[in-house]
Amino acid sequence: MSDPMEPSTSKSDPNPIIGPITLLHPRREPFEHGLLPIQKLIFTDPLQALIPLKQKLASSSSSSSTHRVNSDALADALQISSEHARLILDTLASVLHSEPDPLVNAHPDDVGSVGSDLRDLILFLYIQSYKRLLPRSHKDSAAVADVWPSTSAFDGYLSALSPLQLVRSNTRRFMPSQADEEAHQLSYLQKHLANIISLLSEPVEGEGEESLVLTMEGFEHLGFLIQFGDKGSEGIPLSQAAPFFANSDPDMPAVPVPASQVLDWLQENIASSLEHITDKISAKENGPQGGSDQDVAMADASSSSARASPSARNCCFIEGVSKSSYVKQASDLKHSSVKVINCHDSVIYILAPLRYATIYGCSDATIVLGAVGKAVRVEHCERVHVIIAAKRVCIANCRECLFFLGVNQRPLVVGDNHKLQVAPYNTFYSQLEEHMTEVGIQATMNRWDEPLALGAVDPHDSLSHPAGVSDVQAESAAQLDPDQFTNFLIPNWFEGESAGSTKDNPFPLPDAYLKSQLRNQKNLSEIKQILREAPLEENRKRELSCALHVYFKDWLYASGNIRQLYCLQGD
Repeated sequence: MSDPMEPSTSKSDPNPIIGPITLLHPRREPFEHGLLPIQKLIFTDPLQALIPLKQKLASSSSSSSTHRVNSDALADALQISSEHARLILDTLASVLHSEPDPLVNAHPDDVGSVGSDLRDLILFLYIQSYKRLLPRSHKDSAAVADVWPSTSAFDGYLSALSPLQLVRSNTRRFMPSQADEEAHQLSYLQKHLANIISLLSEPVEGEGEESLVLTMEGFEHLGFLIQFGDKGSEGIPLSQAAPFFANSDPDMPAVPVPASQVLDWLQENIASSLEHITDKISAKENGPQGGSDQDVAMADASSSSARASPSARNCCFIEGVSKSSYVKQASDLKHSSVKVINCHDSVIYILAPLRYATIYGCSDATIVLGAVGKAVRVEHCERVHVIIAAKRVCIANCRECLFFLGVNQRPLVVGDNHKLQVAPYNTFYSQLEEHMTEVGIQATMNRWDEPLALGAVDPHDSLSHPAGVSDVQAESAAQLDPDQFTNFLIPNWFEGESAGSTKDNPFPLPDAYLKSQLRNQKNLSEIKQILREAPLEENRKRELSCALHVYFKDWLYASGNIRQLYCLQGD
């Protein structure tokens, strides 16, 4: 990494010699959690579409004084439903770079009226044209293809990679590495940066549209897409990384900078970062197999133990857990984001406050996420039970999964899904309410039963799709039968070490589920009483006990609850 460059102090030189101060990175959150499969947001030419849209929104009565756009103005300008306009604002709030922004801190009922800053909204709409990097082809494609039965007429082109393909490969070596994805995002920004800067710039009065300048405030909004330094720049204004704004007098408005100067400086930084990442990827690919570089591609995790690796970019990876139980508490995590990848036939407990979480390519597992204040994405999973307390969740390309949700926003269901079920939140641990308060989740508002299904085709997946398929709606999720609802018990492994105040599920259960739970408890008590009072001889009691154990063992395997016993096994 290069040494920080001294910011230019010259006020006479309009084009100072500007070099990279440190590595520039794309902010991953907008690309990972901020893309929506709504066709009216996918512009063939984003610049030409957004220039008149920006002008219309800027001149509207709802946003002229504060340059904020509420849901009504957004719905009118884009000719979309109020439901989709609200979804855009909710999604934008979850990936904004500025924590003090009113949209981030708005009460869920007020998001539509608070609205978003016009410039953040324009950037958000622009990147809806982004195409994700496809997973690499498996070296033994025939071996993967024969194990995933095609149960959907759309399977050939709806899913970039089926869940079981990920199960069989069981490695990120054939998925985009973090470095590959970052290089892809940087290349996208490099290609579109001139358009993006022009949308944030203003014309100089009397000099025509060709002469654009960027104010320091406008420049700060680029923080939605980029940041400097390996550990991000949270709390540090982006303008402090730029030599043309770094010495600005806080008591005086900074002089706007020619947009071309900003563009040249950022392009130089992007080129430097791309060169650095390319060198890392080349070194990894040409180096010895099995080497460890958590920000490029991790080696295979063993089949019996977890691979947890902190990334230099503020994210912890939990990968390759198989036939075991795995626990992470707040004291174990020094990062605000977690990615659970390729875990199978296991129970994963992440009992910590987080900003973002991703669950990808898992099967036959139970995954418990403590409290996630921004967004959760569950993708390409099969037969997974996910227990989540979160602000919002997006489910994509999953099959036969069950979600126990405590969520403040409607669950988003996108892509090629089959036989999904949702149910109210069903567990707790001692610090849960403390963690929920820390990340801003409200237990009094649970919208688990209001899934919102969008397109079955993901317009961001870089695949070509047959005409008309983009209008197909994703299969939504059904509600779990209340008679099938059970509580999930989290063992208290560390009693006394991290005592909290939570003694019960903080999310109130709907009446139907509460009544079913009480009925099951009553039935259990009655059965226990009958067994205690049954006039059986000792040998008959032993036979009955053996029969009950056999049926219980059969149920454990049939229901998948056998994996909850992994935590009782020694390492």
